[in-house]
Amino acid sequence: MSAPNLGQGILKGLAETARNFVGSYVKEDRLVTVQYPEERLPQKEAARNFPFLVHDGEDWQKGLRCVACLICEKECPPQCIYIVKDTVRKPDATGKLQFQPKAFDIDTSVCMSCQICVEVCPFDAIKMDVAYELSTGDRFGGLLMSKQQLARSNGYGIVSPRQ
Repeated sequence: MSAPNLGQGILKGLAETARNFVGSYVKEDRLVTVQYPEERLPQKEAARNFPFLVHDGEDWQKGLRCVACLICEKECPPQCIYIVKDTVRKPDATGKLQFQPKAFDIDTSVCMSCQICVEVCPFDAIKMDVAYELSTGDRFGGLLMSKQQLARSNGYGIVSPRQ
């Protein structure tokens, strides 16, 4: 390596840093500081965080699409889904008798948001939500979501564990 080339990399790096520093004051799109939680960046369209159970109709218990086939529980890599199948068939939103889960729990502290549970579900009963503010002071019980907390209509919006 010759002596004149020795400092060129350092100078190029300093020039890029200076350009970014000055650009952050001059160009509106270069401003990166967001005063969270008062200001929030818009959600990315492809953002998916934690699974939720889909239900049809107004009554979440009758309209739950899940028939407790246990496929998502078996395929979950971190084993964070726990399902207990109900032995009695109950009428669904259309009046047809279906099995339903007696218990359907997801431990979101373990969930790695891989979306495998969504892909393997043959009934489209589970989808990924865009909620990301699930922090809680309860280390163990606060992030264990029950069937009632997970049940959402075809829209988005997991209820925070604090509510």
